[in-house]
Amino acid sequence: MERLKVMGILNTTPDSFSDGGKYNSVDNAVQRALEMVEEGVDIIDVGGYSTRPGGYTEITADTEIERTVPVIKAIRAAGVTVDISVDTFRSEVARAVLEAGATMINDQWRGIYDEKILDIAAEYDAPIFLMHNNDHSTYQDVVKDMIAELKASADLALKHGVKKENIWLDPGIGFVKSRDEDIEVMRHLDQLVKEGYPVLLATSRKRMVKKLIGGTTDADERDAGTLATTIIGIDAGVKAVRVHNVKMNRQAADVYMKLKGDYSG
Repeated sequence: MERLKVMGILNTTPDSFSDGGKYNSVDNAVQRALEMVEEGVDIIDVGGYSTRPGGYTEITADTEIERTVPVIKAIRAAGVTVDISVDTFRSEVARAVLEAGATMINDQWRGIYDEKILDIAAEYDAPIFLMHNNDHSTYQDVVKDMIAELKASADLALKHGVKKENIWLDPGIGFVKSRDEDIEVMRHLDQLVKEGYPVLLATSRKRMVKKLIGGTTDADERDAGTLATTIIGIDAGVKAVRVHNVKMNRQAADVYMKLKGDYSG
């Protein structure tokens, strides 16, 4: 089995729910990127637009570009060669970050907020992560409906010229679902995997993990709980996880896969 890819979260915003303000200077962001490389990261996910639970500040595309492009250029200038994805749903931001040295796009709106982002991905031959999201959040069957909506987005991406091998699906844990619905999706991740696209699982420090831990926990105290979801994801066949704590998830995933005989690298 192919080694699990670990995507490390690098928020360049002042208001992200877990680490807002820690890395919103270029120097701090570069330092964290270098640390993640040492910890075994495969993809660094740069985000300049916060969608934190409980409310966030709307920003312009220009502001989003100002928060991300200098960081990407500085990370590349520091010699980092791993993939860099950018968490955006705006086509103009996607073009700017790919020009700056990013290699992947992570779209929280699965290509339906701004369809031109799919054209940009096709033009640059860039992998794109399509995360489950919608504007209705009511379901007949949350798992079946989530898969149907993601398949529709994958089909849309193909129509825009994105290669099938460049399309990733993300079940959107923490978005437009209740915590119980998130848990239901987690228990049936294998059904999404069976659709034939690589799957990214992004559960890190989210409220679902808080619910499963029980009681009250700060976001940065949920890494052990997040790790359990990574193991569940491996068993279901996901190809990547998006996490804050790169080192913990990298080590645990490698040990687990080696013990199972799934990975010998």
